[in-house]
Parts: sequence; structure tokens; C-alpha cells
Amino acid sequence: MDKENLLAILKERFERNMHRHADLEWEVVLQKISDDATVLGILGKMEETGGEPDVIGMNDFGKLVFCDCSAESPSGRRSLCYDQEALEKRKANKPSATAQGLAKGIGIQLLTEDMYFRLQSLGDFDLKTSSWLATPDAIREKGGAIFGDKRFGRTFIYHNGADSYYAARGFRGFVEV
Repeated sequence: MDKENLLAILKERFERNMHRHADLEWEVVLQKISDDATVLGILGKMEETGGEPDVIGMNDFGKLVFCDCSAESPSGRRSLCYDQEALEKRKANKPSATAQGLAKGIGIQLLTEDMYFRLQSLGDFDLKTSSWLATPDAIREKGGAIFGDKRFGRTFIYHNGADSYYAARGFRGFVEV
């Protein structure tokens, strides 16, 4: 995707969803991203895999936080087990990739539980799908991983074996700029 098209998509999404970043102006965002080929590459990959990246605010260090804001878990990032260890332990019907591996390839990190709750406070996401989340070591060491979704107007965090995968489970990521 070329730079002009990507910037036009990001601007339109930014302006259509001001509730996600009410205290920010597009010109500030544009200034931070327009000349950074690495960031534009990451945002382009997020877009190409169905993430619909948008700014959801600023972190404590004054960096913009771009997050996957597609209504459902990004379509180009589903049917994945959690990480490489889980993929290697799977005996049969291995998925083609892992959530952590794809995230690293794109240049993003999986959302944490706190970030997932923050995202859900900005709208209704994962009403039909679910998204793997960054899993605490204590859970991962026992073979599990966590994921979230929203049902019945409420955000839920669940657990599953890290080697599991489903057509409706993908992952959401973020990048700080």
C-alpha cells in the first residue's frame, strides 16, 4: 500500500472515530508518522491484515498508541495458536503460524488485558470473534494462554491451551509512536 493511500485511510478513520482520541488532532498524528517509513510500514501491515489501525490515545510517555480497531479480530490473523512453543507441541492439524510470530513480523505487540479492556471501553469489538492477549508468564508456564471477547454487553477474559486455535480467534496488536 502506498503512503498516500495509507495516510488517507488513517485520516478518514481517525476523523470518523474521534471518541477514541478526543483530545488529539490529526495534524499531530500526521507529524509523528508521515516521515517515518518504519511506522508507516507497520501501520500498512496492520491495515493489510484487516486490523484497521487507529489511535486510541497516548501512553504515559507521550507516545501515540495505534491499535487494531476492526470490529472483529483481524481477518488476516486468525486460526493461530498462541506462540512457537505451542505450535511445536501440537501433534496434529498444526496451524500455519502463531499469534506472537505474526505480531513480531508485523512489528506490533499483542494487547494486554488492561489494553483490551480499554479498547472495549471505546466501542464494541469481538462480538463474534475472540482475540489472543499477551499472557502472563505464570499462565503460559502451565501451558495456557488468555484471550478476550465481548458478549452480552460485557468484556470477558478466558483461558485456553496455548496450542488451541479456532477460525474465529485471532489477535489484536498495538504499536506506540
